[in-house]
Amino acid sequence: MMSEKVYISTRIFPLTDEHRKYLEECAVSGDRKLELVYRAPEEMTEEDLEQAVATINFFPPALLSKAKKLEWVQLASAGADVFAPRGILPDSCVLTNASGAYSLSVGEHMIAQTFSLCRNFPAYARDQQAHVWGPLRPLLAVEGSTILVLGLGDIGSFYARKMKALGAYLIGVRRHEGACPDCVDEVITTERLEEALPRADIIAMVLPGGKATEHIIGDHAFALMKEGACILNVGRGNAIDPDALMRALDSGKLRGAALDVTQPEPLPKDHPLWDYPNVLITPHSAGWWQLDETLSRVVSICGENLRAFSEGRPLSNVVNRELGY
Repeated sequence: MMSEKVYISTRIFPLTDEHRKYLEECAVSGDRKLELVYRAPEEMTEEDLEQAVATINFFPPALLSKAKKLEWVQLASAGADVFAPRGILPDSCVLTNASGAYSLSVGEHMIAQTFSLCRNFPAYARDQQAHVWGPLRPLLAVEGSTILVLGLGDIGSFYARKMKALGAYLIGVRRHEGACPDCVDEVITTERLEEALPRADIIAMVLPGGKATEHIIGDHAFALMKEGACILNVGRGNAIDPDALMRALDSGKLRGAALDVTQPEPLPKDHPLWDYPNVLITPHSAGWWQLDETLSRVVSICGENLRAFSEGRPLSNVVNRELGY
């Protein structure tokens, strides 16, 4: 019986020998004769694409669209929107992500962003670079503030839980109706976002990509916000209209913005957002592998799904390809 080949990308995902040993053990746990093949995306041949029954880690969507026998694609990322549209993967292919791996890393990044804006750290950092002592700037306390979390998934819930413990009032925004989880004080659907924006001191965005969230925050949303509100985004850059953001900053409406994602991305060197004293920009660095725990969680998710695939059991973290997450 010929082995069935599962391709693991050697790009982005820094696998150690221990990781590989673990994945190999998962691959042979069931009745399916799975062979793990490690390839960089640019090394994939037509024969590889013909033979692939599954892939793990990041292979570009344009490449996967040529693999007609794919039964399963496991992403090492939480975001899956670029793989979801019809025509990229076979209709019967199961798409899974690494949701659950990034809450600690991204959630703590959001906490750091929040306090950075509340305590004016971007402006003070510029003062330090210019060797300027002062001026003192008004502060925003997290305790007693109202925080609006757009995207109440694994990461958004982690952040909400921590901020609630620090004394903030949390409003969660999600797409569908449902019970109010313990991590927030109230929950609303996206259709009611306009009602909540005027109440929020801090708007924290952890939204997936796709047409439904593109420029969900634009001129109208900024006009509804409180004077002195601040906004942070770790989801998708195109969820905020960058021109509208700059208009809100120029008008003095916003206290500041913290962006781990931008539109476009990477942000061009000559983009005006770089020079705003009350804007903190990080290079899409909230997740990835800088934290050892994140990589451990990703490998575990991939391994357990590989074990399930080998044993013919249902996979975890299945992405709804109609919604893109």
